[in-house]
Amino acid sequence: MPVQIKRIYNEEDQNDGFRVLVDRVWPRGMSKESANLDEWMKNIGPSNELRKWFNHDPEKFSEFKKKYKDELQNGDQNEELEELKDLTKKHNKHITLLFSAKDENNNQAAVLKEILDRQ
Repeated sequence: MPVQIKRIYNEEDQNDGFRVLVDRVWPRGMSKESANLDEWMKNIGPSNELRKWFNHDPEKFSEFKKKYKDELQNGDQNEELEELKDLTKKHNKHITLLFSAKDENNNQAAVLKEILDRQ
């Protein structure tokens, strides 16, 4: 089963498995109770500088992806990436990465999914 990604605002599903929020900033208008998370890995999200530069512009996604992967490899995010990899193995990839961006294809969760699906 591949890792899933989903907007946190979408309804929870029994097929979500282990639910992990991968945003650095808590989603607007979402209470902690209604999020129904198993884990919030806020430090795995892109740096504030990268997030602001990207600004969810699909034309910048390719460059964002390269820069974000570099941060995951060499930045503060590396430790949480390793923890996320361990969680993914522990749950046999029955895991859903949650994000708040409106663009469901061009976001950090999509980059993380790509990494996790290849392990």
